[in-house]
Amino acid sequence: MRASWILPGRPFSAGQRPFACVPTWVLVCLLAALFAQWAVKSRHSPESPAGAELAPPPGMTALRLASLGDPIPLAKLLTLHLQSFDHRAGNPLPYQSLDYRRLAGWLEQLLRLDPVGQYPLMLASRVYAEIPNEPKQRLMLEFVYAEFLKDPGRRWPWLAHAAVIAKHRLKDLALARRYAAAIQQHATGEDVPLWARQMEAFILEDMNELEAARLMIGGFIEKGMIKDEGELRFLEQRLQELERKAAVAK
Repeated sequence: MRASWILPGRPFSAGQRPFACVPTWVLVCLLAALFAQWAVKSRHSPESPAGAELAPPPGMTALRLASLGDPIPLAKLLTLHLQSFDHRAGNPLPYQSLDYRRLAGWLEQLLRLDPVGQYPLMLASRVYAEIPNEPKQRLMLEFVYAEFLKDPGRRWPWLAHAAVIAKHRLKDLALARRYAAAIQQHATGEDVPLWARQMEAFILEDMNELEAARLMIGGFIEKGMIKDEGELRFLEQRLQELERKAAVAK
């Protein structure tokens, strides 16, 4: 039997196959295992003080090579790896020790791997942005805002939640209005609900910007944007209430 060769001078037997014959799913599993090993090492490295134990995210070139043309499974695997950081049993304040700039870098890479995926933004707005640490909250909210601008039609729900956090947790009405205004300006698809586009008007009312809120709600009504009769009655009542408040304020 003739010997086959992979490299000069290195024969392999008839029971062996060249690397090109290995199924793609086997390569994916192998690369996933390598990434998992890298993750464990980075997590338990000697230089893991609080706030620095999360390793920097891999570059996109490495991630694309590792994905073998199918980035979504890799994105899901890395998301699970990321979510496990600093969420150990018995930890009363999970995620407090994470370096949030690195965390945002990881989330950004995950979204680049799977731009349609929503889970990284859900984690950003509903998990990482809700810890009792204002600087880290603000950093994560700004990350959500920046990523929203890349795909407003899909990502508006997470910016809407960011506006709620800014208003009720941070007590920062100006920031909440900025996020709400971005939704109204950029999320213009028919599937974006009216309540999301009305957020700015109600935040303006909370800021005592009564005239601006009145004009905005009146504009919704005049343009025929409200199709539901119940919503229309509700907005008309709010408009009348705003007009009464504005009259008293004068």
